[in-house]
Amino acid sequence: MTQQSPGPEHRTHLRRGAVGVAGILFFVLSAQAPLTGVAGTLPIPLGLGNGGGVPAAYLVVGVMIGLFSVGFIAMSRHVTDAGAFYAYVSRGLGRPLGVGASQVAVLCYCAVQAGMYGLYGTVVDGLFERYASIDLPWWVWTLATIFLVQFLGSLNIEFGAKILAVLVVAETSLLVVFAVRELLSGGGPQGLDLSGSFTPAAFLEGAPGVSVTFAMACVLGFESTAIYANEAKDPARTVPRATYLSVAVISVFFAFVSWMIVSYYGPDKVGGVALRALQKGDATSVVFDPITHTLGTWATDTMQVLLATSLVAGVLAFHNGINRYFHSLGTTGVLPLWLSRTNRQGAPYTASLVQTVVAIVMVIPFALAGADPVLTLLTWSGGVGVLALMLLYVLTSVSVVVFFRRTGLDRRPWNTLVAPLLSIALMLGAAVLALDNFTTLISASDTTALVLELTVVAVFAGGVLLGYGRRGPDGTDSGEPTADADVDVDVDDPATDVTASA
Repeated sequence: MTQQSPGPEHRTHLRRGAVGVAGILFFVLSAQAPLTGVAGTLPIPLGLGNGGGVPAAYLVVGVMIGLFSVGFIAMSRHVTDAGAFYAYVSRGLGRPLGVGASQVAVLCYCAVQAGMYGLYGTVVDGLFERYASIDLPWWVWTLATIFLVQFLGSLNIEFGAKILAVLVVAETSLLVVFAVRELLSGGGPQGLDLSGSFTPAAFLEGAPGVSVTFAMACVLGFESTAIYANEAKDPARTVPRATYLSVAVISVFFAFVSWMIVSYYGPDKVGGVALRALQKGDATSVVFDPITHTLGTWATDTMQVLLATSLVAGVLAFHNGINRYFHSLGTTGVLPLWLSRTNRQGAPYTASLVQTVVAIVMVIPFALAGADPVLTLLTWSGGVGVLALMLLYVLTSVSVVVFFRRTGLDRRPWNTLVAPLLSIALMLGAAVLALDNFTTLISASDTTALVLELTVVAVFAGGVLLGYGRRGPDGTDSGEPTADADVDVDVDDPATDVTASA
């Protein structure tokens, strides 16, 4: 099966040098949707996970992702491609496994984006009902925003980065102001109790797997540092800096803000407060009440609006990331070549349209079933997304070890062997915790949990089979990405004082 080359009238190249470290960082932070991660999802690990030990989960995950990033960055010096996980696994373990990883990545991002759309519909419905007395089904607001995101996703990446920058700064600022005020005030009834949140005993309390899963979800999207490598200014420097900076900022930010929420209530009481709020269907009050009490009543209205914009920023970031994946899979012949077409602004417009259709298809069944968008769409999609992400991390770390052992392009033991092996061990441990607490996480039956878990396995297996059946655009079965994948780059590595040519 061969692919025809695109005609001269079709553009396939992304816009080069369009975004720097700050722009990529905002794409990553937007995917995390800071206010969504705190107000929208933090009550779940607080109430169902390990309570006061939740802040430690963010730091643990930060260390895990930091170790993973060492090998990830080493690989990024030799392969820059819009489908980062796909390109890395293909180069290390071969095209079939790489294609399998690509399908898992698409599943991961599409699932998490769909979950965010479910939460978004609920939040916006509440805003319009409260302030305009307009009560429409949640999916009406969701579908309208899907088309808005489609429009924004077809514009140039610089415009998207600017929009995300404004939204991220606004939502993050309010959370940081609250956290600093709470820190300076000395916390709640139990004060600033470090031992209640950051000791091993606090971390292992209750169901730590739930907290680790949600912490992983908060870091999900940091791969954007490599996804945008083809559009980055000086990717050899931009990608490493943006990667390390994003991991550090995200993990410390969520650990600090969540610790201040825990301190407000007290480590011994916050779990009960969050659980009761979840049972009443008023989860956001766990975060909104402390901020309103600390900053004033004006903060409530502001946070309601910022939560909606936070979700818009998040789904836009995922939309852009998925577009780049579809574009990469089109250029390499895994998916139809027309997915690689870009418009005059360098945006992958055909991939954007496909991604919009996928989002609609994932949301509509829950709307037709009349399901609760938070208790089903958000939690189920989030659970699937994190399991898929863990699989991707393990596959990528293994490919890093194999790639550098085979090529010898980078002989630094820590970067290409020790750190990736530690990452594999920690990710497998996190996966065991997540699977052990998966039924609690999704608040569903064992059968539903098993179906969702097997979905990840089935998608990966299907991708591997697809990889065996599809050839590259040159008619070969090469495991190396082509087209926009820059795999022949010279990198002066100051750590080894050699020039590596992939």
